[in-house]
Amino acid sequence: MRQATTILSFQTAGRGFIDITTAMEEWLAGTGIGEGLLTLLCRHTSASLLIQENAAPEVRVDLARWLDRLAPEDAHYARHEEGPDDMPAHLKTTLTGVNLQVPVRDGHMMLGTWQGIYLAEHRHRPHRREIAVHLLGE
Repeated sequence: MRQATTILSFQTAGRGFIDITTAMEEWLAGTGIGEGLLTLLCRHTSASLLIQENAAPEVRVDLARWLDRLAPEDAHYARHEEGPDDMPAHLKTTLTGVNLQVPVRDGHMMLGTWQGIYLAEHRHRPHRREIAVHLLGE
């Protein structure tokens, strides 16, 4: 059994979804590990990770609108020191999650045809986000 780890950084442009599938595949290819389990952890509480539709951008538009309805900025939250988008960002992260596990076979993630890995930025302003990556396999 072998393992590989790293921390990958991504610059966001503010709220939205960043497709990080290619970055994950490139890192995976460099490990030389062909079979195993890939684990990803977003090291933040106001950004998250999702496996989502990668062909129709309207899916991500609808997902963002749905999350906005569930965690609106104009609600009366106890925490508001960092601005109106802070607490909704934490709630959206709770709903969508900060970690993923993806099986690896023949050196590739076993994602479905229409699946991609996305970093979801839930804050308005740009941020540098870190994803801890761990691969265990052979």
